[in-house]
Amino acid sequence: MATVLIPAACRADAGGAARVDVPGTTVGQVLEALATKFPALGARLLDARGAPRRHVAVFVRDEDIRSQQGLETPCGEREELLLVPALAGG
Repeated sequence: MATVLIPAACRADAGGAARVDVPGTTVGQVLEALATKFPALGARLLDARGAPRRHVAVFVRDEDIRSQQGLETPCGEREELLLVPALAGG
């Protein structure tokens, strides 16, 4: 299982959890499992294809998945995924 680190701004949509363990061997599978477990969080972070929205970065092994294999980036056992939504305001 991979562990997804939930940013504080999104924790209400994850039942208040800061960390969620979900199954999957790729980033896409992990995000799909996360969206199934927490539909409101999934709708906030993922587009209709299940890909991260433009304003959401996903990091695995301290590297953005966009510079790796995208949703096909492998996730090993005990892998941590960090979700980083862009912040707006002033």
